[in-house]
Amino acid sequence: MTAVITGIGVLAPTGIGLEEHWSATLRGKSAIGPLQRFDASSYPVSLGGEVPDFVTKERVPGRLIPQTDHWTHLALAATDLALTDAGITPAELPEYEMAVVTASSSGGVEFGQQEIQRLWANGPRHVSAYQSIAWFYAATTGQISIRHGMRGPCGVVVAEQAGGLEALAQARRVLADGARIVVSGGTDAPFSPYGLICQLSNGLLSRATDPDQAYRPFDRAAAGYVPGEGGAIVIVEDAESAARRNRQPYGEIAGYAASFDPPPWSDRQPALGSAITGALRDAGIQPSDVDAVFADAAGDPYLDAVEAVAISEVFGDYAVPVTAPKTMTGRLYAGGAPLDLVDALMAIRDGVLPPTVGVRALSADCQLDLVRDRPRKLRVRTALVVARGYGGFNAALVVREHNERRV
Repeated sequence: MTAVITGIGVLAPTGIGLEEHWSATLRGKSAIGPLQRFDASSYPVSLGGEVPDFVTKERVPGRLIPQTDHWTHLALAATDLALTDAGITPAELPEYEMAVVTASSSGGVEFGQQEIQRLWANGPRHVSAYQSIAWFYAATTGQISIRHGMRGPCGVVVAEQAGGLEALAQARRVLADGARIVVSGGTDAPFSPYGLICQLSNGLLSRATDPDQAYRPFDRAAAGYVPGEGGAIVIVEDAESAARRNRQPYGEIAGYAASFDPPPWSDRQPALGSAITGALRDAGIQPSDVDAVFADAAGDPYLDAVEAVAISEVFGDYAVPVTAPKTMTGRLYAGGAPLDLVDALMAIRDGVLPPTVGVRALSADCQLDLVRDRPRKLRVRTALVVARGYGGFNAALVVREHNERRV
């Protein structure tokens, strides 16, 4: 079994739809700006990456809108795009052979806030019955499953930014167990007063007010990251199934591994490197086989140094191109790594690496060949995507061009 990606749906600050997003990403224009979803001017963090021109009623069935959070709206819309891109009509497939595995991080924080406001303002009888499910981490998986009649294995992975890769790895396992297709990936929607307050507690958000200076991973002046909303949903299926449908895959999931960092008070070393080497081992490749790395790029000086050291220890100093196009969208939490996967697949398709924007001077701790300011033409056969989640989650996933002879 070879897990391949045959459909992609993107809703990102850089645009709605795969080509709109990819075109904007290659232009290197940041989509980070002052938050518009609510007035954040009195909050210590006021910048974010928001999906532009998303009109919920145009992309989500009306009956579902009051039942679900904005995070689920984005995922439902992205799923429609991915299914269309894959040429799949769910009603034509056996319902128990279609699976859904998504990532979640913030959950339905905006929905939850609204219902709490109704509770305290008007009393318990004014709280929506859907509060019991709309906030819940599995809500998006459940709504995708119900809407498209997908009754095969379903699940959700909660591991903050690393969860997007964990979900894709689980999708590969589900496929190996017999599913015909898996809807996977993730989205996030962390922008409401309550949602933003929840994020502030990690101490990693940038408090800069200049969008061009706010998110600068691996830079000497790195001072946190900017949050973003959106992400990507993809269709994962076996290569033989795709071939029978005459679908050309974007690429294949070749390897994956995860690790967990020791507690901060431990004298043990961070475990990101073991996730990277494990993913390469799972893919059956050597570091020299990797053409590019899509970095986690936390934007925190310590975390940036940890990632840079892990990459250098595996590949060597300045030995592999590294990029972080998320500098144009912000970190999308559960949606971040799936969007990085999409960018890696596009780099394989088009032979070009997207840029990392905003970095002025690399930190002395970061011995990286960082692709900065403009795209770099490069034949990309194999790429590594790295993601970390707050609390110690590490994940790495290898994606490569699809070769029918390997199937």
